Amino acid sequence: LNKEVYATAFRFAQMRVSAPGLGMLLAEAAAELPETYFDDSKAEYQARRDLTVARLQAMPGVVCPRPGGAFYVLAHLPVDDTETFGQWLLESFSYQNQTLMLSPANGFYQTPGLGRQEVRIAYVINQTDLTAALTCLEYALREYPGRTELQPAAVAALFA
Repeated sequence: LNKEVYATAFRFAQMRVSAPGLGMLLAEAAAELPETYFDDSKAEYQARRDLTVARLQAMPGVVCPRPGGAFYVLAHLPVDDTETFGQWLLESFSYQNQTLMLSPANGFYQTPGLGRQEVRIAYVINQTDLTAALTCLEYALREYPGRTELQPAAVAALFA
């Protein structure tokens, strides 16, 4: 038995089961903040959420429910496949010399095939840049050769 190796492994094991020191200090400091400290951040994220949802819902064929407690939306796009759409955005599309990178939602589902026409859009950037990104998406959806039309009966089933 190599006592030095054992002692080193034991220290690493202890570090894994203990709360990280920096995290504990930050949690303690956060607990002492006045409740109003988070009001501005909360209001900003709600404004970003409302902007994102309103813009997406105004785009023909897009279905986007309003999230209650996240910093992202899950939106159904009128495209054949969001992975293909995302690749097309990066390789073939530009609006005012800009494009987008989207997160296809199929990776967030366990069942194969689900989320194939959905994207996850985080609203973590400022409202000016978010507006520009959503405008870019709107123009991309108009030009995308794999655009599909959503059947009215299917709209009701989405996100139910």
